[in-house]
Amino acid sequence: MKFIKSFEDLTLKDVPLVGGKNASLGEMIRTLSRRGITVPHGFAITAEAYWHYISANDLLRPMEELMSKIKNMRDVSSVQEVGSQIRALILQGKTPDDLAREIVQAYTILSQRYDQEMIDVAVRSSATAEDLPTASFAGQQETYLNIRGTEQLLDNFKKCVASLFTDRAIVYRAEHGFDHFKVALSVGVQKMVRSDLATAGVAFSLDTETGFRDAITINSSYGLGESVVKGMVEPDEFVVAKPPLKAGFSPIIKKFCGAKEEKIMCNTDKSGTHIVPVKLEEQQHFSLSDEEILHIARMILIIEDHYSDEKDAWSPMDVEWAKDGVDGRIYIVQARPETVHSVASNDNILRYTLHENDKSQLKTLVTGQSIGQKIVAGPVRIVTNVHESDSVQRGDILVTDMTDPDWVPAMRRAAGIITNRGGRTCHAAIVSRELGIPAIVGAHDATLVLHDDQMITMDCSRGETGSVYEGQIPFEVNEIALERIPELPVRVMLNLANPGSAFSNSFLPVDGVGLARMEFIITNNIRVHPMALLYPEKVLDENVRKQIAEITAAYPDGKTFFIETLAQGVGMIAAAFYPRPVIVRLSDFKTNEYRNLLGGKYFEPKEENPMLGFRGAIRYDHAMYREAFLLECAALERARDHMGLRNIKVMVPFVRTVPEAERVLALMGQHGLVRGEHGLEFVMMIEVPSNAILIEQFCPIFDGFSIGSNDLTQLTLGIDRDSGLLATSFDERDPAVIAMMRMAINGANECGKYIGICGQAPSDYPELAQILIDEGISSLSLNADAVIPFLMRYV
Repeated sequence: MKFIKSFEDLTLKDVPLVGGKNASLGEMIRTLSRRGITVPHGFAITAEAYWHYISANDLLRPMEELMSKIKNMRDVSSVQEVGSQIRALILQGKTPDDLAREIVQAYTILSQRYDQEMIDVAVRSSATAEDLPTASFAGQQETYLNIRGTEQLLDNFKKCVASLFTDRAIVYRAEHGFDHFKVALSVGVQKMVRSDLATAGVAFSLDTETGFRDAITINSSYGLGESVVKGMVEPDEFVVAKPPLKAGFSPIIKKFCGAKEEKIMCNTDKSGTHIVPVKLEEQQHFSLSDEEILHIARMILIIEDHYSDEKDAWSPMDVEWAKDGVDGRIYIVQARPETVHSVASNDNILRYTLHENDKSQLKTLVTGQSIGQKIVAGPVRIVTNVHESDSVQRGDILVTDMTDPDWVPAMRRAAGIITNRGGRTCHAAIVSRELGIPAIVGAHDATLVLHDDQMITMDCSRGETGSVYEGQIPFEVNEIALERIPELPVRVMLNLANPGSAFSNSFLPVDGVGLARMEFIITNNIRVHPMALLYPEKVLDENVRKQIAEITAAYPDGKTFFIETLAQGVGMIAAAFYPRPVIVRLSDFKTNEYRNLLGGKYFEPKEENPMLGFRGAIRYDHAMYREAFLLECAALERARDHMGLRNIKVMVPFVRTVPEAERVLALMGQHGLVRGEHGLEFVMMIEVPSNAILIEQFCPIFDGFSIGSNDLTQLTLGIDRDSGLLATSFDERDPAVIAMMRMAINGANECGKYIGICGQAPSDYPELAQILIDEGISSLSLNADAVIPFLMRYV
């Protein structure tokens, strides 16, 4: 056939003939099917068919004349008027008989292939300038789903051709320097995947925010995938670590349960689709099983490896997938190169820092998922529909329910974007990344809470959660050239608590993580006292029990929820720095802090001085907490042995005596954390003077040590570090404290053991850091904001 190409006959070399989308589908069917990549069959109506249609209807000259009327691409009304007239011209045309016959014949063959009289198909536009290294053209043309029968197919072919001249496509081509009449359109006709009866979504072979290349990000929701792409829903989000996945492990390092309130379904009695609500029970559960998450991730790995081999360079991929509710199989329906991070340079690091004198004085107006790792301030401009988008001026922060490709001209003028709905791979998120502006998506009631001309500050610099603050908060931007960082006489490591900031901080020139704080994950991701998860019947407050049930709804029970959630948080940090070491400290809450967790008051005693009470190693083997501690052990074992993140080391805090240390390590060994097995190492915090005094006795038990300067100062000087009255006397540089540190360093070095410091002191006092380096300390672990200033002192 002259105007038709079966997907099986296409490769990446056919982009000029069938566009990026169709060429990619053909490439995968031809080369990756035997490796387990399932792609629905179909055919491409070629670019020659487009030119044949234009020529047969004598459309070229009138189209050129209409386009010449646009004098300024920023004149929205002019673009809208011309685009509308060109699309009307195209739709009024007649499909030439020879072309129509070939389309019908190809559709008949495809239907017969699947033993159907008239198969349901997806009809997708595929421009011949798509998916170039610096221009994705994503969403510029239209897709039509659940099309059935030859009449509907021919009608939607014309709609696709007309969509080459959507307003957004006209502006996009002009801004990227493409000639409107040298770009043609191919149309892909692909067997419809009945994901309306299951799930669908998108996946990226990197972290979409930071460009971190060793992660796969998967978004998923019920129904057809357009709900995710268009930002109609807050989807589930899953992250899988690549290196251990390649090694055969199951490293799902993040599972976020989105709202998923709606889904798009296929009409049963006619072509097209409709939207229905999702049942509450389904909303509260993950839309993919762990096996399905890993299956998708493995397919993404195969696709990325293939395209990288073809380009002879790293080629991160943007993939659309769909699970068929009829046959239960997961299909790849699109794959294109990612075009933001693949061309970005990692030679420099931009760090945005908010200047807040007192964080408690910041008034948070709304929060959502953070896109762009930047901070901006500006006036709010609320826009309820695209026809009002002319009101957005340069520097405004655009606030709306959700966006689609018609919003792009307004988005280009905005300093930032906030949407009620959507996830990290929705239209607003993708376009904001491409434009280099920050966005907060899934902010729920932003259009109700914020109001026009209100001055706000958008902070997307602190990990996965973006915050909108009232007023204009000062901030600064620093650019760091990594090539200027010299080699130091000591290893520099990172103190880290928030898994959501792990990927961005992984680009810092550090040797690993010297302190990963488990407490942050428990407080922010779990929120429930572990004993309350094991014994919910002991929680007498009905409202608290209800909150716990809602938090754990996506999991079979509270125990599983705790283990998997803690393992994911730890795993996210370990994966970000893999294979660099990550030292994870066991929970070091005080009893008053444990009581603040949901249900905590039913399991924790009240103490007069919790700082010196039931905390650290002593509680791990105590009857009041042992069962909860075993959940921590199970989580760490899962992160190391199930996820394959064996760069994790385990740190035991607040050890008072040698027998106490021996009991804790024996208990962990009985429950999957055996010292030396698969390279597992144990580190002890030096916080109690007895640790430094008896360092030689602790050396045979542990593989290394880490000084906790806050507690060591407290106990050496006898100062309660929580006391405001004594704050001026609390000083890690006191000679007695330095003497304790020196004793610990010398003792560890004599035993040939690693010793670092993970307390606050080196971040605050450079002179103390230098003393420790001179004494022979192995590493300094600093807060993220202190790393670059510290390193630059050596430039």
